[in-house]
Amino acid sequence: MRTAFIEELILLARTNPRIFLVVGDLGYSVVEPFAREFPDRFLNAGVAEQNMTGLAAGMASEGFHVFTYSIGNFPTFRCAEQIRNDVAYHNLPVTIVAVGGGVAYGNLGYSHHTVQDYALMRSFPNMLMATPGDPMEVRACLRYLVKHPQPSYLRLGKAGEPVFHSSIPRLEPGKWVQVVKGHKAGHVLLSTGGALGAALKSGKTKPLAGFSIFSLPLWGMQQKKAQRSQAKPWSQIVTFEDHFEEAGFGSWFVESLGSHLRRKIDVETRSLNPKISGIVADQKALMKLSGL
Repeated sequence: MRTAFIEELILLARTNPRIFLVVGDLGYSVVEPFAREFPDRFLNAGVAEQNMTGLAAGMASEGFHVFTYSIGNFPTFRCAEQIRNDVAYHNLPVTIVAVGGGVAYGNLGYSHHTVQDYALMRSFPNMLMATPGDPMEVRACLRYLVKHPQPSYLRLGKAGEPVFHSSIPRLEPGKWVQVVKGHKAGHVLLSTGGALGAALKSGKTKPLAGFSIFSLPLWGMQQKKAQRSQAKPWSQIVTFEDHFEEAGFGSWFVESLGSHLRRKIDVETRSLNPKISGIVADQKALMKLSGL
């Protein structure tokens, strides 16, 4: 996903002179191609994520679309106040890019497990969540965000993620993207972010075999109402996310349905088990321990 991000950002920056990339002294072996091609639109802010975010907000207020880039929790939790007050409140075109969503950096321990970021970032009005499930969705998210600059959170995996789409999908905020058309009427798996692979695998085994599978890469506070019309045709919906259940994607989706639909649709949420928070292991092992 990191490679797809930087390749697509370079392509977009060639025709959009407002794109600017700021890193927090991380991303080396990934961001150099952008820095070489656009040295006047690249800045290393150092190990100072709060300053990086304030800087990005200031530049955005002057007309740039700024992308801040760092690992998981560093550009989010470490500078939550700056995101809340400088970026989201002023509705500025800053995209916070977090690499290593979920437990992609599992071997580095809990400090690098990005498992509460949905809870934080989806609570900001004006913030659009961009949580791609494969490299094709990364490119699709970037294309949408550059065409519609706004406060946004782009959550990437790490590296080596499989490609599930045959082409780059066309995205709209709040709209489900079909990945598999199932034969079991009324039943759907709805995934976001790095859990798409887990949803696809689950869709091949009982009791979820035959379910239709959708991805939702663009969502947030303002896209809740759009879920109701899409959910109505289904009798059972199972959500997937590589995030803790509390205040995560599944919680957001249940909130979106409202009390009337919640009585009519059987909704099950699948997420990371919080018991893994004290375990150091690779991503595959932590996902397995969580039941994903």
